Amino acid sequence: MTEKHLSTQFDAELTDISARVLEMGGMAEAQVAQAIYALTHFSGDTASQVLAREEQVNQLEVQIDRELSTIIARRQPTARDLRLLIAVSKTIANLERVGDEAARVARTVQRLLNAGVSSRMRLPVSDLEFESELAIKQLRKALDAFARLDVEAALEVLKQDDQIDREFDGLMRKLITYMMEDPRTISASIDLVFVAKAIERVGDHAKNLAEVIIYVVKGADVRHNSPETAASMAR
Repeated sequence: MTEKHLSTQFDAELTDISARVLEMGGMAEAQVAQAIYALTHFSGDTASQVLAREEQVNQLEVQIDRELSTIIARRQPTARDLRLLIAVSKTIANLERVGDEAARVARTVQRLLNAGVSSRMRLPVSDLEFESELAIKQLRKALDAFARLDVEAALEVLKQDDQIDREFDGLMRKLITYMMEDPRTISASIDLVFVAKAIERVGDHAKNLAEVIIYVVKGADVRHNSPETAASMAR
């Protein structure tokens, strides 16, 4: 078997596993969107669908992880190829956690419905919807950057991460105000605090994906650095 043939086979395996990662990313992104729909529409059926999808995301993570182990054992990759496979492992771990956050939101919806909370109660659900739109947009950008191994797009994700954090802080202040003005909202507001935190974590996982992309392409570990420092390290 020629070296060229082996290389072609390995490239095909890398392409296939990258496609599986993007498939998993699409599932996780849809899961978050569904979870927020369940919250804003107080839909128990949609919340149940989110929880059912969680198992699919988990199974896909296990399958990709198994394929990764096989490729590494068979090909013994080095340099950028090895970095890509390490990045895939980190990426699917982050995507699985995105699915966990969506499931957490769905379980919160079920708990609110069981407690008799409805859309008629005065709660800042629309603010949560806006925060989630930002997080989903960040996740989508990170996945697009992964598909193209686009460092500039990854750096944009890092730069925009603060926007979600600011939205989270504003929402916390609003929820505290609601609880102070109407003690009847305390229980539901506390649940929404955990929802807001789950959404913020989705944004954090998108940021993690962006950092992984920079590592693959540039070999630079930009974790725990400011966006400006990360941009400098990626040049």
